[in-house]
Amino acid sequence: MKVLKWLGTGILILVIGFVVFVYARANPKFDAPYPEIMASLDSSIIARGEYLMYGPAHCVDCHAPVSEFPRVRMGEKVPLSGGFDFVIPPGIVHAPNITPDRETGIGAYSDGEIARALRYGVKRDGSPLVDFMPFYDLSDRDLTAIVSYLRSAPPVKNKRPANEWNFLGKAVHAFGMIKPMGDGVIPETPERDSTAAYGKYLAESVANCRGCHTGRDMMTGAYVGIEYAGNQPFEVMDEKGTIVKGKHLVTPNLTPDKETGRIALWPKEVFIARMRAGAAIPGTPMPWGPYKTMTDGDLIAIYKYLHSLEPVHQPTPVGIQEGDPM
Repeated sequence: MKVLKWLGTGILILVIGFVVFVYARANPKFDAPYPEIMASLDSSIIARGEYLMYGPAHCVDCHAPVSEFPRVRMGEKVPLSGGFDFVIPPGIVHAPNITPDRETGIGAYSDGEIARALRYGVKRDGSPLVDFMPFYDLSDRDLTAIVSYLRSAPPVKNKRPANEWNFLGKAVHAFGMIKPMGDGVIPETPERDSTAAYGKYLAESVANCRGCHTGRDMMTGAYVGIEYAGNQPFEVMDEKGTIVKGKHLVTPNLTPDKETGRIALWPKEVFIARMRAGAAIPGTPMPWGPYKTMTDGDLIAIYKYLHSLEPVHQPTPVGIQEGDPM
């Protein structure tokens, strides 16, 4: 009995110690440099930022109010006043208001604070952003364009709640599993044209094609599959953005394998037409609305890049699948 008593006491002490550790380290702060980015008043630069945010970078797909989602899916421009709530095991992540309202948006942020959040994943107060915005490799030119557009957009007053972390979420923070992702090393950016080189920049640094069409560890987000070979499961969402239990979609293989590559046999005209057509499967997480607004040149560049990849033979299912994604 004494042994059991001491064992129970020891376990209780460990549990209490673990809980104290989690709560003591649940709000880690990080440091990162402020990129030397300054907003421009040049109309062409602002227009580039607007195109990126409502097109290939698909910022509108998360930062638009849920009530505006039907318009977003049509490729329309709506205020980026926040609205999508990501319900994940560690808690709820509320997409914030990123209009320049000084009270409820980012109007009080400096250019450097906005640029640091995008390039390094560090918020104004030093806390880490959840890795939902993989724009760490944006060129200085495009980062400047985005900051410039954010400064010029009409302010919208819409107070959004802070992220809500449950105990698992606090533990994930305490053990450093949510941390800044950007390393500040920006690859050389090719000129804007319709080449495969520029397509790679769009697919990997702006549109995040790789992020969804490559197998990833669902706990850490690390890439574990062959790039662009698909087979990554995603939950299906209803019209309000709520997860539909028991159903999921699997991203297709985008490599040019003639048997299993979804677009391997498509001419570029078919690829462009499909991107313009919008969603064909209800609940798909792909931002079809923003993508349909991309220029022909950008779509051709991505098409050329995807067709320059090594073919990978990996079948992927089509349509909604039964069962929760693992």
